Amino acid sequence: MKPHYLLLSFLLIFSSCQPKENESAWLSPTDPPAQGFSQSFENSFDSYIQKAVSDTVIPGGTFLIARNGHIVYEKSFGEIAGRPFKNDDLYRLASMTKAVTSVAMMQLVEQGKVNLDAPVYEYIPAFKNQVVLDEFNPADSSYTTVPVEKPVTIRNLMTHTSGIVYGSFNPGKLMAVYEKFDMNVGFSHEEWTTEEWINRLAEVPLAHQPGARFSYGLNMDVMGRIVEVISGQKLDQYFKEHIFDVVGMPDTYFYLPESKFNRLAPVAIKVNGAYQSADNLGMGALVDYPKQGPRDFFAGGAGLTSSIIDYTKFIETLVEGGGQLLGKEAMAEMTKDQLPIVINDYENYPKGSDGSFALGFQLYQDKPTKKSPKSPGTYEWSGYFNTQFFIDPQEQMVFVGMTQIGDFQGGNFWNEMYELIYDGF
Repeated sequence: MKPHYLLLSFLLIFSSCQPKENESAWLSPTDPPAQGFSQSFENSFDSYIQKAVSDTVIPGGTFLIARNGHIVYEKSFGEIAGRPFKNDDLYRLASMTKAVTSVAMMQLVEQGKVNLDAPVYEYIPAFKNQVVLDEFNPADSSYTTVPVEKPVTIRNLMTHTSGIVYGSFNPGKLMAVYEKFDMNVGFSHEEWTTEEWINRLAEVPLAHQPGARFSYGLNMDVMGRIVEVISGQKLDQYFKEHIFDVVGMPDTYFYLPESKFNRLAPVAIKVNGAYQSADNLGMGALVDYPKQGPRDFFAGGAGLTSSIIDYTKFIETLVEGGGQLLGKEAMAEMTKDQLPIVINDYENYPKGSDGSFALGFQLYQDKPTKKSPKSPGTYEWSGYFNTQFFIDPQEQMVFVGMTQIGDFQGGNFWNEMYELIYDGF
């Protein structure tokens, strides 16, 4: 090899090993005006959140906005039981876990290991002969069933159109039936493995025929088990290797290591107009599941705990096109309107006239009835303990809001916050 070719080869190898300038600046903090926000935005946003704390709408929390790959806002407010909320706190994600499980499933779809329209029973045989709840007798909670007209598919799971619901969210016959099967489970379980849990869930009658309507439920938990079956890894291991380590999420777990217990934000519950911690109310055992591992039980629909910056890295990767997580085709499929494919009954969708559902996310559409300030094509979800996120590809913007509140009754707190964000540029 000639000397100048050798030198050129060395320089190419050396430069490929160096961090690129845009990589080192990824999610670096910047002033809001540098990314198109007004000079007054930061003060207005501060005032809005501080007033919500002062008025006991929320006890506090952490809030982050990133645009064009830069953090324009990241602050914490308030306290609970004398403990201030901090930017590096760890928050129970609850249903914001579903986005991670959806990405994991789409990775397997992209690799040709999963077919979105294949029956679930091809991956979990316990779902082979499912039935649908028919008649119910409230006097003794007895019921009859009918066979499924078609099997539940992966796409049904990802769009919550399977008929698998949350019994605890449906007082009456569905709650009673789920209680019969001991299926009002969400975050963790002291004895079961994920495999045992999902096989038991397969025995519960579906709330309706697959594809009949949108019914929010334990679908992503089933998907988490499918990820285990296909990959041959436990869900926590799969997430770490294929998502967390790829994006750089060192503080995201199903079960926290003991060294990070002190960073877990307390859950607050409002009593007589004031917020108290669940621990002080004697309810700590109900929300301490992140400290109860390690266990072989991984709730793909609700079990993760994370920091706000970890979760921001995850969704920022999505808004930028998928990065090393997903390719363009998989991203396009995951973020498009799926309901016309699986159901015709939009009236049962609970998120309003401008919403639909993608694969794992609520999706905003450009409709004359659109009321949200978010751009068409924005996709999002939330979590039981009053956490929120959205991903707006049109504006190259993501938002994460973390509080920890049981039974939040804050009315329009989030919607008014979103109006403020979009009015800010």
